[in-house]
Amino acid sequence: MSHRRVNKRTGAIAAASAAALAGAVILLPNANASDEKEATPRTFAGPAAAKTGTALAADLGADAAGWYFDGESGRLVMNVLDEEAAETARAKGAEARIVDNSMTELKAATRTLGDKASIPGTAWSIDPKTNKVSVLADRTVKGDKLAALEQATDGMAGLVTVKRSQGEFKPFADGGDAIFSGGARCSLGFNVDVAGAPGFLTAGHCGDVATAWTGDQAGAQPLGTTAESVFPVSDFSLVMYDDPATEAPSTVDLQDGTTQEITEAAEASVGMAVQRSGSTTGLSDGTVTGLNATVNYGNGDIVNGLIQTDVCAEPGDSGGAMFSGNAAVGLTSGGSGDCTVGGETFFQPVTTALEAVGATIAAGGAGAGGQAGEGAGAGDGAIGEEAGDAGDIGAGDEGLGEEDGFGGSADGRAGHGSRDDSTDTRTGHRS
Repeated sequence: MSHRRVNKRTGAIAAASAAALAGAVILLPNANASDEKEATPRTFAGPAAAKTGTALAADLGADAAGWYFDGESGRLVMNVLDEEAAETARAKGAEARIVDNSMTELKAATRTLGDKASIPGTAWSIDPKTNKVSVLADRTVKGDKLAALEQATDGMAGLVTVKRSQGEFKPFADGGDAIFSGGARCSLGFNVDVAGAPGFLTAGHCGDVATAWTGDQAGAQPLGTTAESVFPVSDFSLVMYDDPATEAPSTVDLQDGTTQEITEAAEASVGMAVQRSGSTTGLSDGTVTGLNATVNYGNGDIVNGLIQTDVCAEPGDSGGAMFSGNAAVGLTSGGSGDCTVGGETFFQPVTTALEAVGATIAAGGAGAGGQAGEGAGAGDGAIGEEAGDAGDIGAGDEGLGEEDGFGGSADGRAGHGSRDDSTDTRTGHRS
């Protein structure tokens, strides 16, 4: 069924707002005609901006139309529908931008795409920078598939943009340095605490093909057992360490002999600087480019609610960690391209996975006794200032004898340190 644009502000209100508040729209200091000085936008770190943006969007309700983080200025930019909402956003330290499309309209557009353009090789997400839904079509979308996509998007002018990707969207398999199960190899993402017991998160497409994980390919170092796995729709797995006394440090391997301590989980925001640590391609930088992305990997494997990034990756990073400073942000799921030509990559939000399995990010040293994902470091400090790049999506390779997935924070007992690899953007293989 077709979804028409809804919940538009009336022409009279929009016209009055535009005419009376043109100065406020361009966000110049003192542009407001009030006698009081307009609040100066605050400088945020990436994770702190995401927390403030999430809370502010909840407060504004239907008057909010998304937000993004300007990494260069350190400012949180909040899209709103009227001047009253803009004043509320400014009072919280954000820049306010009055836009045309409401979040209700943008979400309706994504539902229309789901109904009419559920085509393998396509992906879409809401882009707050353009205030539109950004649709990507990979190189396999041609002929009848391309015609169907064009027909679905033609009726949504002003709400949707369509771009082509040179790669092919797939969950990535093989490569990676971390965890093994038979012929499959994936990467450990983040160590977590589950009611006092140590475990770790990895990709759901990895957990779907394996139960018992080891720290070596020969299977001589038992590691853990898959307790819960979700793929498709989402893409995350929880593996519980076989030994409840396992030392499971909450760190990520930076590939240079050092590690990054992870003390909290954070929501992603467009513009957030992120890093991906992968055993195949090392440490890479990038930014979040879209939220709530839907990716159709083909064969009925459609995953929703993903984080879209421009970070490169290659096979071997599946399930590994994407992080911003000391905050866990995502688990590598899949994408297209490689680290030579670049590409698009997608990640399972860590916050969603933690909530689903009842886990928390482990406290800074041992696996048991973790802290809540929304814990320390929520302020404006250096969190995320050091963030480098986001990881690509990866998948495990089942029974192929190849290494499958991305490296993650491996268990110290297994001798891998705390390694956090991400997905890759090339053609990839699915597990």
